[in-house]
Amino acid sequence: MAAIYSGIHLKLKSPQTPWEDKLKLARFAWISNQCLLSNKEQVLLDWCTHALTGWYNRKVEFPEKVLEGLWCYLDDLLHSRKLHTLLKQGKTISLRLNMAQLLLDRLQECSRVDSKSPVCVSIILSVCQGLLSAPALSYVFTTKYELMIDLLAKFCSLACLELRKPLLAEPQTTESVTCQHEMMTEAQPISDVDSSQAEPITDSPSDETQLAANKPPPKSKEKLSSSNLFEVLLQVLSCYLSVQRQQANPNRVFTMVTNQVLQPLVLLRQLLASGEFSPTHTHLGLRQQQCRDIRIKIDSILQLALFPTEHLTSYKEELLPSKEDSGKRGPGGAKGPLKPVSAILSKLSSQGYCEPPLFYTVKSNTLSLLFKFFLESYGKGRGDSEEVQRMLCFYFLTRLVPVLDVDLDGQTPSPTKAQQALSVSPGQESTSSSPCSPESWSLALLAVESLLSQALSADIYNVAADRIRHGEVQLNFYRALGQMLFNQAQPSTPAWYRCLKVLLSLNHLILEPDLKQMLSSAWVNSECRDARVQRARQLLVCSLLETYTKLRQLPRLFSELLSVICQPALDALRPPLLSDGISASLRTCLIDTPPSQCLEICSLVLQSIRRYILPDREKGGNEAEKMEVDGGGDDRGEHKDIKVDQEREDASLKLFALSQLLHVVMFTLKTLDNASPLPLVRKSQGLMEEMQQVVKELLSREKKAVKTNVVLVQKTRRKSEKSLEQKKSEKVLELPWEQRTQEAALLLRYTLMEVDTLFNIHCSKYTSLDSTHTAAGGETKDLPSAVTQIESLLSEEILPACLQPSCSPMTCLLYKLLTLQQVKKVLLDSSLLSEASTAALLNKAARFIFASSEFEVSGGGEQVWDGQIWSVNAGSYPAAHWYLVTSNLPLIAPYLSGEDVGRMADVLVSLLHSRQTGRGKDCPPGCLTLSLVSSQLLESSILAESPSLFSATVCTLTQRSIGVLKAAHVPKVFPLFMKTQEKGALTQVVKKETLVEDIVAFSKNGQASLLLTDTQSKELVNILQIIAKLNPDGMNSEDLSSVFLLLFFILTSTSSQSDQMASDAPEHEEDVGFLVKLLSILTCLLEAKNFQSVLKLIHGSTLLQAAVSSLLWQSNNGRFRTTSNALWLELIKAVQSFVRCLVQLIISRNSSMRLNLDQFATYLSEMASKQTVAPSSAVDSGKPDPGGPILARQLLLASLTSFSQAMTSNLGNSKQMDQTLTHMLTRTTAVLGPVVESVLKPQSVSQSATQPTSLLSQAFIVEVVTVMLQCELSVFSVEGEKKLTLSHMSLYQSVCQQILKEISSAHRSKDFLVSSLHFLSAFYKAVMRKGGEEEEEKTAKNMLDDLFTQMLQTVYRLLTASWLSSDDLCELEPAVKELLRHLVEESTTGQLNLLLLQIREGLDISKLRAGNYREVLSAVIITKLLSCCQLPEPCSKALWLITPQIISAMVFMVRSSSQDASLTLPFTVPTVTSMTSLLRQGEGLFTNPHHVIVVLGALQSVPLDHLTPPVYHSAFLAVHEALFAIIQCHPQVMLNAAPSFLNVFHRLLASIMQEGRQRGDNDTGPDSDAYLQCSRLIERMYSHIAATAESFTTLSAFMVAQYVTELQKVTLRPNIKQHLTEGIYQILDLCLEQDIKFLTVGLQMGVREVFNELYSSYTHYHKAQRQGEDKYTV
Repeated sequence: MAAIYSGIHLKLKSPQTPWEDKLKLARFAWISNQCLLSNKEQVLLDWCTHALTGWYNRKVEFPEKVLEGLWCYLDDLLHSRKLHTLLKQGKTISLRLNMAQLLLDRLQECSRVDSKSPVCVSIILSVCQGLLSAPALSYVFTTKYELMIDLLAKFCSLACLELRKPLLAEPQTTESVTCQHEMMTEAQPISDVDSSQAEPITDSPSDETQLAANKPPPKSKEKLSSSNLFEVLLQVLSCYLSVQRQQANPNRVFTMVTNQVLQPLVLLRQLLASGEFSPTHTHLGLRQQQCRDIRIKIDSILQLALFPTEHLTSYKEELLPSKEDSGKRGPGGAKGPLKPVSAILSKLSSQGYCEPPLFYTVKSNTLSLLFKFFLESYGKGRGDSEEVQRMLCFYFLTRLVPVLDVDLDGQTPSPTKAQQALSVSPGQESTSSSPCSPESWSLALLAVESLLSQALSADIYNVAADRIRHGEVQLNFYRALGQMLFNQAQPSTPAWYRCLKVLLSLNHLILEPDLKQMLSSAWVNSECRDARVQRARQLLVCSLLETYTKLRQLPRLFSELLSVICQPALDALRPPLLSDGISASLRTCLIDTPPSQCLEICSLVLQSIRRYILPDREKGGNEAEKMEVDGGGDDRGEHKDIKVDQEREDASLKLFALSQLLHVVMFTLKTLDNASPLPLVRKSQGLMEEMQQVVKELLSREKKAVKTNVVLVQKTRRKSEKSLEQKKSEKVLELPWEQRTQEAALLLRYTLMEVDTLFNIHCSKYTSLDSTHTAAGGETKDLPSAVTQIESLLSEEILPACLQPSCSPMTCLLYKLLTLQQVKKVLLDSSLLSEASTAALLNKAARFIFASSEFEVSGGGEQVWDGQIWSVNAGSYPAAHWYLVTSNLPLIAPYLSGEDVGRMADVLVSLLHSRQTGRGKDCPPGCLTLSLVSSQLLESSILAESPSLFSATVCTLTQRSIGVLKAAHVPKVFPLFMKTQEKGALTQVVKKETLVEDIVAFSKNGQASLLLTDTQSKELVNILQIIAKLNPDGMNSEDLSSVFLLLFFILTSTSSQSDQMASDAPEHEEDVGFLVKLLSILTCLLEAKNFQSVLKLIHGSTLLQAAVSSLLWQSNNGRFRTTSNALWLELIKAVQSFVRCLVQLIISRNSSMRLNLDQFATYLSEMASKQTVAPSSAVDSGKPDPGGPILARQLLLASLTSFSQAMTSNLGNSKQMDQTLTHMLTRTTAVLGPVVESVLKPQSVSQSATQPTSLLSQAFIVEVVTVMLQCELSVFSVEGEKKLTLSHMSLYQSVCQQILKEISSAHRSKDFLVSSLHFLSAFYKAVMRKGGEEEEEKTAKNMLDDLFTQMLQTVYRLLTASWLSSDDLCELEPAVKELLRHLVEESTTGQLNLLLLQIREGLDISKLRAGNYREVLSAVIITKLLSCCQLPEPCSKALWLITPQIISAMVFMVRSSSQDASLTLPFTVPTVTSMTSLLRQGEGLFTNPHHVIVVLGALQSVPLDHLTPPVYHSAFLAVHEALFAIIQCHPQVMLNAAPSFLNVFHRLLASIMQEGRQRGDNDTGPDSDAYLQCSRLIERMYSHIAATAESFTTLSAFMVAQYVTELQKVTLRPNIKQHLTEGIYQILDLCLEQDIKFLTVGLQMGVREVFNELYSSYTHYHKAQRQGEDKYTV
């Protein structure tokens, strides 16, 4: 083989060798180790590149197949691992320099749309990638900057071509481009706005290439490897960027980039950005991250090339205006290009590098990008140069805006630069003279918005400097821009509003000359209903209100607004003046506005009504009367009639808007009180009188207009000239302008009455309008008393047409509000209430306000109401009306008839039912619906405070329940109660006697008599959910007894039809849920204060027996056969709660207690004997459910345990009661044992085949046994016997051994763990009490020691279990603590030594370092719990003797665990908490202060940084509680440890300041609540430090200095800052005068300003209040 390859070089050069063989030989030579060719790699590379160059230079000829093979061979060589290994080893391998041009030519061919290159493009790209990946080979491009920039241009053109392909088949219209751009603008930052998709052309400037670029690619063209293309493009960009940074001549870089790659780069960037959210990139395999990386590289190239630091002088010479006194500039002043801005904008504005539809998109987005680069490069300066840099950025902005083809009316910022600002280069189209096309306005405004927003963010506009030193050049430019926005208004574009908002943020004086026009176009007359436009409009209006509020010029703004409103309306469809957002913003602004200015605004509104509205109304009325006199039958009269209607319509629109405005202002106005200044009261009095006069004039003219219209109707009917005229005149009363005028007049009247009443109540210096009129004239005709006003309202004397069928919903609502206001006045006047006629009048007013007939039509509606009066329409009126009724229920409910109250209750229940069934739950925030209002009423206390309505609601619910029961199926015996209901179907009274008889009957047999379908069960569930929300204490005796007995009847007498069929339907789950809900409601009713009335009708034992009997019957008949474990346990707990509560009630009532308890105990004993004597009888007898007995036994266990627990809890009240209860407990304990043993007994094969597995968990069984044991212990303690004998000791021992064996062996539920720990506690207590003979006592002592050791080891194993989380351990701590308390309360020294030995072994640092922190944590928890237990005196001394050693060990644990942040919550925090417990319990027991001080060192290392909010709060709380324990329990230590204490506290302060700083949208939510709680803890600690002033007096100034130093670094959230400020105020109380002087002088400049502001607020708010308190302190 060596001989074969020895002459390979000659064969490759030989012309006789075929090219196919040469290619094979070359491949073999590269991969073979037997080739003896010297410098083989270089030879083969040279041969390949020489062959390729020769073919393209037409010096060599071979087939295209060989050509493609040569390219593939070159690609393999460049990517081979062998080549790269040699290059890394330092071997010199080079390429021919002409290889770079060869690749550039091939890329040029590929970038043509109609390219027919014989080589696949992907191979060329791969060759380029391989070449650029090795620095030793990429020198063919990098050594010559021109080649590198040419390579970049070729790749950009190729990428643009690839991005164009999916778009050429479906070109986008300009509208779609604009819409996409709008949506992307909201999703992206303003500084990087990219809009639509563009189609690139090739880089060649020739005409042929430009023509070819516009042609669609042929279908036969081979597809590119898109992912490979963009990977290589990213590599080319990175390589070029490194080369560009190495260039020493920035002028050359600027020229080359501007001339060759600026256009393709911005086009490529636009295409990448526009397709980022489209499927185009998915089709091309272009990842979002890859796309962003490319854009970042492009941005870096453009910013470094176009705006380097060396060109700052050139930009200044071109942009800044020349100074008059500076003379001419020297020729060598600038080292950069002559006019860089003109060069950039000329290249950017020259067409031909992209498709015409996308040219403006690319240009507009690039301008904002260039401005961003300019600001980042030249926008920052220091000292005097800062202002120069700002002006430079501004003048660059003035050059960019005209490129957007917007006309600034020839106004330029500088006369000397006027031509420059609007000049057009030779290669640029002159578009400044022609306005933008309508399609481009959206893009132009988006670009203008982006430019202005960046200018605002960069703070380049200094108002004072611009006015003093620059002749307001910036102000004039921005004003010209604003004028352009108004001259070419685009109110249908959101960006138009945003541009105005930014201009307003720059300086309100910019828009001040056009304020009226802005209010008209952007607020009052803006007609676009698009959601995005409405949002932008609302933000602009809110910003406008906030700006003028801060300027204290809100009256001036309202003056202009009123003049706009009072202009003739453009059409009748003016948008609503006050939307939700604008109303909320206006109210907020008015709160911050001085009351005198608010009154001035109200006065301006009233003046506008007098000046513009009333004359128009008078004019319209006079013309109508004139037409009446002259006759209007001809066309001229018809024309006049239309004109009059138009004028009236216009006046009504104005009046309606002004009334809304006045209503909002006056309802937000701060009410007068006795502390109000007298001038303010007089001004308010005058305003109210003026408003009263306006309202009177409006109402009088409205009456006159109505009268005139009625006359016109009558005359027109008499003439009957034309049928059309007759129809028109008949409807004159329904004209919109009349309706709107009525609404406005009533709204003004209602506002007047509400505010007048409020002022009169709270301010004694204010005189009510009623009192003023009565004192002045002594008449009541015009302004009658409250009673007379109610009569006039109800008799339609104020506005006769208001209550006609054509009356608007808003008018009806206002009429009810007016009536309600007068009702309030009557109720406040005790003299009026004593009159006989007043009650009848109030009843009539209440019926009018409620209007039950209105709910017949609209009771089921679910329209949304936003809460504003003027937005009430036919759809939202029911919600508004219902809200008015429910919110004023205590006022009108006492005066409604029984029929109305019943109707109201029926409406309430119907609406609540609709909400329960899922209809009407969707409601926007801040809005109301009928069902939502009803739900709020049900959950409030108002309903219970209205007895009549509450009782009616209960009756309605009971009747609906009875209606469901009537439809149920009765298989056998018809209940007596249902018979009485059938006979008296119309009665509303529940026959309680028949219910009692049925319940007594059911208690004996337990068989259900009513079968419910699934629909009926769901209907009852909905009713139960409503009843569950009612307050039981609000029910009277009759209602409570009716509801309870009816629900109990449902519990005992109903079952589902599917149960009778013994099916395994999933509906059984819902049946059990129904029973759980029913039992929980019955339990809740048992706790009502009037439940004694139920026990007067039926014995408690009967109720208990009936409930248990019913449940046992249902379990035996398969109702619970398919119930899941979780749901079955819920039912068991519900039964236990019901039995326990009812037994407790029987015992507390102490009426026939022994009889009731004995009867129920006897019943339970009989049931237990049936279950235990013949447990398999159900299996043998063939009952419907063979698995019923085990479920019945479980129900019996639940009943017996709850019965026993209730009696146990009442022991010790009286001797007689104790005798009765101990007797009953002995009986129940005797019954419990056999039942428990039968449940625990293993099942036989036949039973396991027929009976289901036990649904009860182990936790329940353990709980039952625990109750048994506690009952025996309770009886023993009451009887006072010396020796305790347990009747079921064997059972207890077996359960104890089983628990000790299983509690920590595997994963167990928390319920089982808790119940097991409780049993161990009770069992250990019982073993300690158990006595016997002397030998038996020794045995018992040994057994007790063994039991102590076993339990202790079990607790340790449990706490070290890996399957227990931190939350689980916290939940187990109370049970573990109880067990430890019983273990150590009478422990011996030996037992305690064993416990302490285990603690010492657990607190081993080596275990923690080995990663076994759970063993250490168990010792930590045991230590904490042990410190809280009461120990015998010798044991206590032993414990606190070694406590310092324990604390020292824990300190090492904390310091070690703090190095691992993952251990903070599971280990570090519990350890700190354990040390805190030792410090609290060891108050006064530590002899050496050092043992306390070492804890401070451990607290210093607890991590507080980079934690999630829950973990941070836990760590913060643990450290704070430790500090609190030290300062509270060890004050003697603070005398020496105050500096160390403050260091730890300062860590807390600094951390909460960092975490509580403002972060935008993340300032609210559950996470912020954690930080707010931490700030409260800081305030609390400050108060404790201030309380122990003797330890911190000399350090108070130091604490204040630390606080202001940290405060100067951040901007805190307001709520967090409030608590921290209140805390530091208490430290400032400790500071002496010399401390304040020291802080004022000693702090640094920035920190000193923060301190001065803090001390100023402290002096103004806190110190003045404290001095006032000290004046009354002894």
